[in-house]
Amino acid sequence: MSFPIQTHELASLDICDETSQVAYFSMEIAILPSMPTYSGGLGVLAGDTLRSAADRGLRLAAVTLVHRKGYFRQVLGEDGVQTAVEQPWSPQDSLFEESARVSVVIEGRPVVVRAWRFDMEGVTGKVIPIYMLDTDLPENEESDRRLTDYLYGGDSDYRLRQEAVLGIGGALMLYALGYEPAVFHMNEGHAALLTVALMKRQVPAGQLSAISDADVNAIREHCVFTTHTPVPAGHDRFSMEQAKRILGEDCAGTLERLGCCHENLLNMTYIALRFSRFVNGVAMQHGIVSRVMFPEYKIDAITNGVHAATWTASSFQAVFDHALPRWRTDNLALRYAIDIPEDDIAAAHDVSKRILLSEVEKRTGVLLDANVFTIGFARRVATYKRADLLFSQPERIVELADKFGGLQILYAGKAHPADDPGKALIRRVVELAKGLESGKLHIFYLENYEWTLGSMMTAGVDLWLNNPKRPYEASGTSGMKAALNGVPSLSVLDGWWIEGCIDGVTGWAIPDFEEEAQESASIYDQLEKTILPMYYQQPKVWHGIMRSTIALNGSFFNTQRMLGQYVLNAYFPQKRMDFSAAALEHALAR
Repeated sequence: MSFPIQTHELASLDICDETSQVAYFSMEIAILPSMPTYSGGLGVLAGDTLRSAADRGLRLAAVTLVHRKGYFRQVLGEDGVQTAVEQPWSPQDSLFEESARVSVVIEGRPVVVRAWRFDMEGVTGKVIPIYMLDTDLPENEESDRRLTDYLYGGDSDYRLRQEAVLGIGGALMLYALGYEPAVFHMNEGHAALLTVALMKRQVPAGQLSAISDADVNAIREHCVFTTHTPVPAGHDRFSMEQAKRILGEDCAGTLERLGCCHENLLNMTYIALRFSRFVNGVAMQHGIVSRVMFPEYKIDAITNGVHAATWTASSFQAVFDHALPRWRTDNLALRYAIDIPEDDIAAAHDVSKRILLSEVEKRTGVLLDANVFTIGFARRVATYKRADLLFSQPERIVELADKFGGLQILYAGKAHPADDPGKALIRRVVELAKGLESGKLHIFYLENYEWTLGSMMTAGVDLWLNNPKRPYEASGTSGMKAALNGVPSLSVLDGWWIEGCIDGVTGWAIPDFEEEAQESASIYDQLEKTILPMYYQQPKVWHGIMRSTIALNGSFFNTQRMLGQYVLNAYFPQKRMDFSAAALEHALAR
């Protein structure tokens, strides 16, 4: 596992001058637990990135949609059947409405857009604005007023209209508010249409047909793109009929002429790739996968992270505040957690575990035992994440519980309302869990996995399990949150875990086998031969692994380090070069 040496340079690099404004676009952003403006990992990453930007005082403004109806609240029946319930909220109750209005032409008619502002404050008191676009205005037709209601809702027409509002409307809104961004960062391809607004500013009278290769290159100098999806089907694509009808013949034709279509479909990823000077995947392995998917483009990698102060449980925050007082402003200080007494680590985890088990009791009526080994598995439910892999040989789970005097397993996760295979997977896990319930084995599927429950689980379980089908895990961040709380992972070597796994030090690897039965057998074997004996019979060794998990993984897999890499490698590489040259000149002069 390697640790980039450039991270510390961020503190010395002047990134706050007037030419250094960054515009960060994301379809979803997890801003507060009370705002249902995100669905999962992409939104949580965006929120954590912005929290670190505020911590650092980066001159950044973020753009997203308001999502008045939220994503959805998950209700699970006794049989595991998922029901989606709307989560409406009122931005006018807590946000500031900007006076600026912009207009986006959709299907030949103007759609008026306004913005609500949320000021995100960092640990040092510095603030960055988040602008949440809203089309619910009386000037708009009724169907257009609903365009910013649902996150990932509706049909593909609705999605393309939304992406026009986010990309084109978002860029126009920033200009209307007086911003002149030096960098536009597209967090996934949903915002790729911001390049249309940039093209219209680039040429006289906004005539897209006049765009030249030189104009494209000029725009590229201002654009950065992060791709998160290692599955081709996961990239937003639209028919040319849709593109021409919704965006207009001139816009669709220009994008087609500039190489933004693939297999006769307008492809948001190809738009972003075509117009970006820096492109990155979200982990080393994902960078490799992305280069295979898009061999004609240069794709780098910046591994994801999580916001340390947000995802560290209060019990561990108290330990870190005492032992590592600068850890909030300098996450690298968590390296020195290796010197924290093991008893302090154990005591802090015990508090977190009891909080989690208290929540489980509220939801299920069953009080689990804080002394019994507890496994956590929680994430967006998709078939490639294989939530049912642990049940491949259910008799082995029963045997483990009997042999070691108890085993507790907690599941959580939402399937997209349109994902029938995902919803079926939830039902299967619930059904299998009920069939295995005994005095020594307890398995629960907790409904409505979201920010608060997620933070309880990553802090309160004893082991974080992750077993996606390789190579479909772009990065994953839940295990990073667990690491901040001393919780080791047992995971497939994919995504971030390839970089984070030191076997027997920060957790354990599930080897890559041809057959799923072999992978599940590896999970059972490692639990039986290594993990459970260590937990129950060698608690001091176990607490040592918890401590090294914090020191090695918590100190690196955070958005402070990640943002530093974006600033120095993606946003302002020339400033880094200027800084390095100046430092070298100063050293030589001495």
